[in-house]
Amino acid sequence: MKKIISLDEFKESFKEMGRGNQFSNDGLEALYCYLLDCEAIYKCEIELDVIDLCCNFTEYENLDELKNDGYDIKNMEDLENKTNFAMIDDERFIIQNY
Repeated sequence: MKKIISLDEFKESFKEMGRGNQFSNDGLEALYCYLLDCEAIYKCEIELDVIDLCCNFTEYENLDELKNDGYDIKNMEDLENKTNFAMIDDERFIIQNY
């Protein structure tokens, strides 16, 4: 059985699990769109598991913040070769932790 959820329901799920501050509002929207794209590309259904998403994805303000977290990344192309990510705006992004 499955239920397709809206962006608002997706965001509310994080609040209900006590993870409302894990990602910015724009970050949650980018993550939601990323997951929908993954479902379409890979022809699969993704079960919403807020804790799993919080453990496996991290939002960054810019590349410098990512580098300060210990990642050896030189530029966005380098990041693209190492993991999946979703852009939030020109500088901010969410990566799938690796």
